[in-house]
Amino acid sequence: MNLECSQCQKLNRVPVGRVADRARCAACKAPLLPLSRPVAVRSQEEFEELVRQAPVPVLVDFWANWCGPCRAVAPELEALARDKAGRVVIAKVDTEALPAVAGRIGIRSIPTMVLFRGGTEAQRVTGAMPAGAIAARLAI
Repeated sequence: MNLECSQCQKLNRVPVGRVADRARCAACKAPLLPLSRPVAVRSQEEFEELVRQAPVPVLVDFWANWCGPCRAVAPELEALARDKAGRVVIAKVDTEALPAVAGRIGIRSIPTMVLFRGGTEAQRVTGAMPAGAIAARLAI
């Protein structure tokens, strides 16, 4: 998967199997892994690779830019990503950009957060809520 460095904005190719490890940006050497912020999923292939091959659970936020509750839950997911860095990957799927992924997973309303363990859906919650409530309801 391709991760953008938060410091220099360069894309770094990272094997999904290493998302829980420590790594640095190839260009500026800033910390890149473990992921301490949500990562945007850019394609259906990247989504499949992430949920199937990640060594830790993957929490996927299905959202859209026009959705007010989605914008409200975004900072909560950022806090959750910081708190669970190395133990859970937080990913974001824009349902407007990747409607086939959302349709295949059966997303009917947003924001919907789906937890994947070992490539299969473990749990899901719908609606905006604080980070603590998301973690508690999904047992992460």
